[in-house]
Amino acid sequence: MTRTSDNSSDAGTGVRIVRVADDRDGQRIDNFLAGQLKGVPKSLIYRILRTGQVRVNGKRAKPDTRLVAADEVRIPPVRVAEREETGAPARGLLDKIGQSILFEDKEFLVLNKPAGIAAHGGSGVSHGAIELLRTLRPKDTLELVHRLDRDTSGVLVLARKRSALTGLQELIRENRTTKQYLCLLQGHLSRASRSVNAPLRKSVLQGGERMVRVDEEGKPSLTHFKVIELYEPASLVEATLETGRTHQIRVHSQHMGHPIAGDDKYGDPDFNKAMRSFGLRRLFLHAKHFGFELGGKARSFSAPLADDLSAVLDKLPAPRRARQG
Repeated sequence: MTRTSDNSSDAGTGVRIVRVADDRDGQRIDNFLAGQLKGVPKSLIYRILRTGQVRVNGKRAKPDTRLVAADEVRIPPVRVAEREETGAPARGLLDKIGQSILFEDKEFLVLNKPAGIAAHGGSGVSHGAIELLRTLRPKDTLELVHRLDRDTSGVLVLARKRSALTGLQELIRENRTTKQYLCLLQGHLSRASRSVNAPLRKSVLQGGERMVRVDEEGKPSLTHFKVIELYEPASLVEATLETGRTHQIRVHSQHMGHPIAGDDKYGDPDFNKAMRSFGLRRLFLHAKHFGFELGGKARSFSAPLADDLSAVLDKLPAPRRARQG
């Protein structure tokens, strides 16, 4: 067994005990391991976490475990064959991610994430957005600040400096950011603006699938909905998050009786089938805006509605009342 410092990058052949440096205080263990095990697919990192091979101060770690400075992390040996089992990402996928970069400076890189690409690898996904960007920018230090579901397109922020990562994540935890989404909801809301204040509770099914439901014992969750455009079968709505819970918009939409079009988990199967006739092939949810102020500097990032979703809107009929007028 070897004992190394936080900046070691060679997994070696034996178990390592790595002491967490001060600038890694608060970092999630999965992201910490991604930095320690360069080139190892996220799916393998989650596997060694699930099987209890990674320990923090002698205790089993979960993927969302947050580290504290001076913690000791046990990292098992990882065979080279395991590192290479998923193969290199396709060139076309790398080009697609590269063309999706909206903004970058010394602190942040902002992506207009395409639908169909996960934020990170794992759970059967070999290469997520973070892995693809690390392949494109092997000399850069990149960390996910937040996440988007695989089928959700739009603004995804990554940090290029540790201070930027921890600073923005603190703002997110304190609900001091502005996050807005566009979604197509079933039917017409009773009011042009509506807020849903309903606690959400997350559970994990036997197969590892995450499910979220409204539950009085859940975490406080607040979403503001504003109607942008009406169509005969649906409403284009802007959703502004006051909190950032897993699947928050999807579950709050379902809770008020207007689920998101194309939502196979929380939506209406008949409505989803009808929407496929207008060309909808995925969840109609797009992260359009992310704003915050950090270090005295205001930042605002926006991504235009994805082309496939715009094409759906172009095919939707206007409401009957509007046509009669």
